Amino acid sequence: MIEPVALKDFFLCFFSAALVIITGALYALLFAYSRIKNRPRLMPLAYIAYSGLMASVLLLAFVANLFNSGFWTFIVLLMLVGYLFAPHAVWYLCVGTHENGHEGDADSVRIYQQRS
Repeated sequence: MIEPVALKDFFLCFFSAALVIITGALYALLFAYSRIKNRPRLMPLAYIAYSGLMASVLLLAFVANLFNSGFWTFIVLLMLVGYLFAPHAVWYLCVGTHENGHEGDADSVRIYQQRS
C-alpha cells in the first residue's frame, strides 16, 4: 500500500505534477515543430524540455512515495522511456502513413481545377 502524500509535501506534489504537464507538452511541441518546419536546431531544446520532464516526474514520484514499491518504480521508469521514444514512433508512423497520400491529393486538386 502506498503511503499518502504528507501534508507538508502537498504543494511540492501539486507543483511537480503541474511541471510534468507543462514540460511534457513543451517537449512534444518542440519535437513536432522541429520536425514539421525542418529546424533541427530546435531538437536540443526539445531534449532539454524532456530532461525537465524527467526531473519533475522523479520529484513527483519521490514526493508521492512511489519509490517505496518496486512495481511503481518500474511504472515510473517505463513511462519516462515511453515518452522519450513515443514522439519518434508517432512521427515515423505519420510520415509513413501520409507519404503516398499526398500524390493523390495533388491529382485531385488538378482535376478539380480543370473542371472549374
